[in-house]
Amino acid sequence: MAQVSEERENVAQAAQPEQPEEPAKKASRAGRNLPAAIGVGVLLGAAIIGSLLTWRYLFIAIIAAAIAVGTIELAGALRRAAAIRISLIPVLAGGQAMIWLAWPFGREGALTAFVLTVLVCLLWRLPGGADGYLRDVGASVFAAAYLPLFGAFAAMLVPPVDGVGRVLAFMIGVVASDTGGYIAGVLGGKHPMAPSISPKKTWEGFAGSMIAGVAAGALTLSLLLDGQAWQGVLFGAAIVLTATLGDLVESLIKRDLGIKDMGTMLPGHGGLMDRLDSLLPSAVVSWLLLSAFVPA
Repeated sequence: MAQVSEERENVAQAAQPEQPEEPAKKASRAGRNLPAAIGVGVLLGAAIIGSLLTWRYLFIAIIAAAIAVGTIELAGALRRAAAIRISLIPVLAGGQAMIWLAWPFGREGALTAFVLTVLVCLLWRLPGGADGYLRDVGASVFAAAYLPLFGAFAAMLVPPVDGVGRVLAFMIGVVASDTGGYIAGVLGGKHPMAPSISPKKTWEGFAGSMIAGVAAGALTLSLLLDGQAWQGVLFGAAIVLTATLGDLVESLIKRDLGIKDMGTMLPGHGGLMDRLDSLLPSAVVSWLLLSAFVPA
């Protein structure tokens, strides 16, 4: 009886029409949660503009907080993926010193704090013994240079009388580069720029970054600062190059570690470190060029 019942069930199942498979959801060409990414971007932009329009030195506090969070994210990613242990306390404390000493003392304050941070990192790791010493100390020095030392150059944009214009020129240039590259890449990106590092980055996207960045540089230097349009063109082109370099460098770091994002703090973006990648090297170039083009 059981065998007859089983045969009937098999016949009944065979008679039923096969259910069509649900089509796979088409991946977004944006490659991320676009509404969340836009919302987070608007909030971050509002915080920066609000600080500049109230008391511009609040922007330094935003930099300091962002660098601290980014340092913690980088340290966590290195520890989880590669068992590399950054001397977190010295790097965090020294990083804050670099940023805040850059306000009254400029380059001398930031570089002095950086050198002292390196010395403390060398001593901090001594009790851990020889195993992995060079690896851990090297990562600590890299983290101290890559985040707070670069971030200190953004802080040095603030003190001049036209500091608000300098910060806006820097931020608008980076945002224009990212936005122009993103739109051009999504709409017409066909030729990979560095497929082994960042497959989604294309030469078409780079062209979009360059057009938007150069236009933003020409406008900001001529309208917000006492600069010339040709200086703005050079400034915008330099920002695009450094922003692209910063993005590629962080992509290479993440690929080396085998991770997608540095963190999950910002919906649609990943970690805060994933937003700082293009800003950090661009801050250095922004300070150098604006100091040359528009003396304080």
